[in-house]
Amino acid sequence: MAAVMAVQPLAPRPSPHMIAAWAPQKHIMEAKENRPALKQLQQASPAIRPRRERPCDGCRKRKSKCVLQESRKCVLCEFHKQDCTFVEQAQPRKRKLISIDGSENQRAPKRSPGASTTNSSTAVSSPRLPHQAAIPHDIVLGSFVQTHLPSTVDESLSLQRHRHCKYLGPTTALDSSLIGVGSFNDKNETASQVGTLRQVTATEYFSTHADADVPIPDDEARALAEIDATVGPHGPALIDIYFRNVHPSYPIIQKKVFLDRLSHGDRQFNPPLLAAMYLLALSWWSREPSLAQHPKPDVGRLEYIAITSLTIAMQRPKISAVQAGLLLLQRAKSSTWTLTVQLVALGQDIGLHLDCSDWSIPRWERRLRKRLAWALYMQDKWSALMHGRPSHINAADWAVQPPTEEDFDDSVDPDTDDTLDPEIQKGQTLFMQMIALTSIMAEVCATFYSQTAKEEYARAGRLATQLVLNRAKPVQIKLKDWFAKLPVECKMDGFVPGQLCSVGYLHLGYFATEISIHRRIVQSLDPATANPYMLYICRSAAKTRLISAMDFVNRLRPEHLDAFWYFASTSNIALIGTFGALLMATSPAKEEAEFYQSRLAELKWTLEVSARKAPWIGGALELLNANMEMLQGLPEKRTAAEMVRFEAAPMPPTAQGQEQLLESEDQIVLGQMDDDGGMDMSNSDGMDMDDWSS
Repeated sequence: MAAVMAVQPLAPRPSPHMIAAWAPQKHIMEAKENRPALKQLQQASPAIRPRRERPCDGCRKRKSKCVLQESRKCVLCEFHKQDCTFVEQAQPRKRKLISIDGSENQRAPKRSPGASTTNSSTAVSSPRLPHQAAIPHDIVLGSFVQTHLPSTVDESLSLQRHRHCKYLGPTTALDSSLIGVGSFNDKNETASQVGTLRQVTATEYFSTHADADVPIPDDEARALAEIDATVGPHGPALIDIYFRNVHPSYPIIQKKVFLDRLSHGDRQFNPPLLAAMYLLALSWWSREPSLAQHPKPDVGRLEYIAITSLTIAMQRPKISAVQAGLLLLQRAKSSTWTLTVQLVALGQDIGLHLDCSDWSIPRWERRLRKRLAWALYMQDKWSALMHGRPSHINAADWAVQPPTEEDFDDSVDPDTDDTLDPEIQKGQTLFMQMIALTSIMAEVCATFYSQTAKEEYARAGRLATQLVLNRAKPVQIKLKDWFAKLPVECKMDGFVPGQLCSVGYLHLGYFATEISIHRRIVQSLDPATANPYMLYICRSAAKTRLISAMDFVNRLRPEHLDAFWYFASTSNIALIGTFGALLMATSPAKEEAEFYQSRLAELKWTLEVSARKAPWIGGALELLNANMEMLQGLPEKRTAAEMVRFEAAPMPPTAQGQEQLLESEDQIVLGQMDDDGGMDMSNSDGMDMDDWSS
């Protein structure tokens, strides 16, 4: 009889080791060690001149070792195709360090043995690249290029320079329980036939692959060279503009990591990311006195390079590719549904939809992943509204926790306690409020515009309006509470004269969300079957919302128009015109239709004037003109007097008539509309935004 053996269950692998946050390393290297091409040339040189001999004029300027050849011409001069001369007098030794803000700082004198020492990299302390001094990318640290980098990104999961990762989901052929049996090193990695597997939690794994394993038709060096050729010497100034105008309210880049790499001469940036940052910064080209006097770089060429290089970069999933795509989508002309869907898939490939709070990755990367995940979430939801498509991110598969103030810390060193600039703090608050608003807007789309909802309203028949109102009340209360709790720094009147203020796109998103609710209510109304009082109430509330939205556009100041606007702003302004056109087309009487026609004409004039200051408004103006052109085919409407005489037009009922309506089961929802301001949009309910400071 065969013996029966008890099979012990697989013991769970201990939790992965936590990877310590990156700490800056000291790098003291000679020029020949920093430039591989030069090092190779020097190693191949047959003749090396003794140190006691003086260097040539070119090598002295470059502060590089001078290596003579048999031809009595040094390697570097021959490499740069220049004359090798020995005529200039040696200058006094006085080494200077060009800080990241463009100013030259004298290197600190040697300290006594008892004095505390400081890493020379601390001289690079300012986080800004000013537009006043356009510093070429190859002249950032001293007078030579330093390409040996700190290990900041190399300790990360999704930002490594020569590797990329892919998330291994729970239903793949690689079971997490089987992976856990393997032998892992100190980096929580183990080799396998499908790539190096990296563990981030007890049950979550990624497969990491060398970039060289994915052949691509082009290389990053060529794309970067084309970008540099297009931008010229204005790159540092544009980077400064980006971090000053875009980054505060759209913080999807780890600023200090980026600037640290730039200060160390790293030229291995993701080409589409760098191009996208330049493209957004070019919007403020004419506002910078030092740039406005120069010809503006070719925007079309830069955009072409960004899009083509992004297509290549997406073959190697990294955070930088998602960042590049999101920044490109902030440009109205580049915002496409196809690219949005690709970015959602790319984000899921690197696990942005997961909660990374306890992952064994650097803390700064966990914070960056959370911000980037919510930026991707907002991109998906607002794109769905803008294009009228189904969202690709659903709540059942979204595990990312809401961001906190701590998640906006840009520092790499966990012991660093930097005091945030008030504008930076304001941008962070704006970003978190936009996330909250987006969640409400997504609920509006799912409640009123999903295919399931549309079918339910169609089956409801004459009760469709009642069904819409019943479902509108809860989400309307959420929207009302969100607006009532807006922080002071997010109010429209909280700007400083002469200083750009980006809160406009948040309030515009609020109006777009409200309009999307009322738009569905108006669409459900059937004058032939609707109760006269319900028709009156719903159209009055819609009229109030439209007037408030149009007044918002009229009150935009230059400080608002010149600031950063979220990509959906063009579509959201266009929705105001679309809603006005819908109310005009469905107006029961000629007088009401003429009122909306005059307000649409005023909106058109306002957009034409504002578009001179904010070119992104041009797209909204085109959509408004298209709607007004379609309204030209609207049949002539009867006046109110004619309707009363021939058709008994619906008028507000008397108090006795209202009581009779409330007794009807079909209209019971009307009795709930005024209880807590759910659907009653009169000025007395506190929802009107005519007073921005309320």
